[in-house]
Amino acid sequence: MTQANNPLHGLTLESIVTKLVSYYGYPSLASQINIRCFKEDPSIKSSLKFLRKTPWARKKVEELYLNTRFDIKNNPWSKS
Repeated sequence: MTQANNPLHGLTLESIVTKLVSYYGYPSLASQINIRCFKEDPSIKSSLKFLRKTPWARKKVEELYLNTRFDIKNNPWSKS
């Protein structure tokens, strides 16, 4: 597989988690992805530690990132 076909190429896990947290917030993330690091005393550091050791959870976070339309929420022309 070439990296050109990988939409996550060049993105760090930290940048993915940081962007998701700033977009959704921890309560919404916890409701979408049922993992404790988003529910109990959440932080970027604890989330990264867990996600780096847990492939199934990391995959869910990456899928949510790919399915999130970040441009719509901040677009002044979109109907909110």
